[in-house]
Amino acid sequence: MNPTENQYTIGLDYGTNSVRALIVSTRDGSEAGSATWNYAHGENGILLSRDPNLARQHPADYLEGARQTIVAALEQAKAVEGFSPSQVVGIGVDTTGSTPLPVDKEGMPLAFKSEFEGNMNALAWLWKDHTSVREAEEITLRASQERPQFLDKCGGTYSSEWYWSKIWHCLRVDEAVFDAAYGWVECADWIPTMLAGKPDPGTMTVGVCAAGHKAMWNANWGGFPDAEFLSSLDPKLAALRGRLSPNVRSVDEAVGGLSEEWAQKTGLLAGIPVAVGAFDAHLGGIGAGIREGTLVKTLGTSTCDLMVVPQSEQLADIPGLCGIVPGSILPGFYGLEAGQSAVGDIFNWFVSVLNEGSHIELTEAAGKLKAGESGLLALDWNNGNRTILVDQELTGLLLGQTLYTKPGEIYRALIEATAFGALTIINRLEEYGVTVERVVNCGGIAEKNAVLMQIYADIIGRPLYVSRSSQTCALGAAIAAAVASKQFDSFDAAQSAMTGLKDVVYTPDEAEHATYKRLFALYSQVHDAFGTRGESNLFNVMKDLIQIRREVRA
Repeated sequence: MNPTENQYTIGLDYGTNSVRALIVSTRDGSEAGSATWNYAHGENGILLSRDPNLARQHPADYLEGARQTIVAALEQAKAVEGFSPSQVVGIGVDTTGSTPLPVDKEGMPLAFKSEFEGNMNALAWLWKDHTSVREAEEITLRASQERPQFLDKCGGTYSSEWYWSKIWHCLRVDEAVFDAAYGWVECADWIPTMLAGKPDPGTMTVGVCAAGHKAMWNANWGGFPDAEFLSSLDPKLAALRGRLSPNVRSVDEAVGGLSEEWAQKTGLLAGIPVAVGAFDAHLGGIGAGIREGTLVKTLGTSTCDLMVVPQSEQLADIPGLCGIVPGSILPGFYGLEAGQSAVGDIFNWFVSVLNEGSHIELTEAAGKLKAGESGLLALDWNNGNRTILVDQELTGLLLGQTLYTKPGEIYRALIEATAFGALTIINRLEEYGVTVERVVNCGGIAEKNAVLMQIYADIIGRPLYVSRSSQTCALGAAIAAAVASKQFDSFDAAQSAMTGLKDVVYTPDEAEHATYKRLFALYSQVHDAFGTRGESNLFNVMKDLIQIRREVRA
């Protein structure tokens, strides 16, 4: 059913550095108000240490961010004729992930307690925290021996970015924090339950998105990994499993109604539904109009690639994916997740750390080059490889530089490397029977960088579309709130009313694509040589790059 009167929902989008609130009309997806608040703690919202793998956040920022942005967005929306906060009928939440935090029996973070003040391990363990590489390797090894079905649904390898590896690492390095925690709750689950006043970790409603993709939850084996398996890692992990909530739901349901406390803090009506939480990219997929055959790419500091396949179809287990989870994006569909551990972060590193110019200057210089003209080839592993190798102990690489190599040429090679990584993911999906009929992009990079988008189109070899909303993840959260509050009977109806595409389409240049096919063959050779076991000879790579450069410049 479509709403007969203009009502609104709020999408709260918790990113790596900030939180934003978006107020959206359920009638047509128009945006009435928005606000962004930068996290107060740490460096750009991230608490760091001398260990380059450590990245934490303070959960106090999540709550203050909700209050600040909702109030500011409501104030902005008052400029819309006839708008009233009483017309807001639901709230949806998306966050980064896996970002678990240790909480007590009442669901309060240990970071709020005086005895853990200043203890980094009592904070939220941000998605990009890679301190648990060893634990992830051990989980993968043990599961391959005893529970191979666990790995089948998460691409064959458990990651250091995910739930159990992070928690086990805390147990090993700071047992006091682990023992003090009644539970470990994903940020995507904790925030909605706090808004609804129902944060009890043993009974709270948690999302199948986080549980299925990061914590090896699956209904086929009774939920989370069994106690016997977890005991083989450490008995304390098995004890923790017994305290985890069994109430796992998809985003078309609500965790509860907005509490009186949060109604007073924000000016919203108490009792309006708060939708089950999910990861930012997954709700971004909904906001971009994901459906069967559509690949949605969220292009940001990292990337997340999403597809859905009807649960009525037979679907092969796909090695290297971040998970195949029923209902993790759309109810009734398998949610398929892949991605790259760094994209925008690579460009920011080149600009900020190496101080080689501004993004605008470097993008302009890169846009003046043709494919292959620089003679450079890079690997996009500056923060490890999320898909398809699932290996955080891989690093970036630049080949082909000479005494005449310029910063703009390197910047373009870094863009190309991330696009080659994106094509590698598409090829893996199609290798296992998941056809990519169209690619819809969202996120800041897709919005702002036309040069990058054209390079991506030339490399991927198919038209690239851009989601209409510049805040697609927040829009997806608002759509989830619209469905959870019964404004629509289905996500299909909600997406039809509330989503769309921009007019711009990036179409591949045939000549550039032909050159990139040759370069991608070299990328794949280097990718396999450094990323997989086996004998390899790279003797031809530098010489082939020079030959391509010679031909293009001629």
